[in-house]
Amino acid sequence: MLDGVLSLILQKSCPLCDRSTSTYLCASCRKRLDRDQFSDPTQFWKQRIFAWGNYTDTLKRTIAALKYERHPELGRLLGEELGRSWLKARLHPGKLTVIPIPMHLEKQQQRGYNQAELISRAFCQITGDAHQPKGLQRIRATEALFGLSPQAREQTLTQAFAIGKGATQNRPVLLIDDIYTTGATARAAIQVLHRHQIRVLGIAVVAKPSFEPRS
Repeated sequence: MLDGVLSLILQKSCPLCDRSTSTYLCASCRKRLDRDQFSDPTQFWKQRIFAWGNYTDTLKRTIAALKYERHPELGRLLGEELGRSWLKARLHPGKLTVIPIPMHLEKQQQRGYNQAELISRAFCQITGDAHQPKGLQRIRATEALFGLSPQAREQTLTQAFAIGKGATQNRPVLLIDDIYTTGATARAAIQVLHRHQIRVLGIAVVAKPSFEPRS
């Protein structure tokens, strides 16, 4: 009887469908999320992109709930999944410095957290890599990139980032973000690190469209 009472107390609503659940997602939504996982997350590694899943359907909905509906716990779920996939792929035998793509302070205060930092923290708890959430700073607020052409994105992100604390030349850096689309954000961040002679291994993301965006 006590177990039943405790189970009821621990129940919460699934952030995607409002069904009762004691885990991050209900069993049904979790099953649908797993369908969006790439069978080969290294398929884009020639471009130095490691992607857990296809940016569509339930994965897209999960990221939206994380970013816009105040469900930071989903950052932990996605970061853990990304970390486990990274370890399984064995792309780099040594230790890394993991840096999340930063948000501008004003935007982060509005949202309450940086989703990339939540993902990267959980990622490092799985992999054991060094987490440097302040390794990069976003020093310029930029307009929303959604809907902009690749050229407009590049222009918008010019001088948006600066080196922060904890980024050193001792270990290669793995960047972490929630979504990879045109790559403009990643390229802008990598340029800053390269200017400080910091090697960047690549970027690991939760989601990437399976198709290449039109230029």
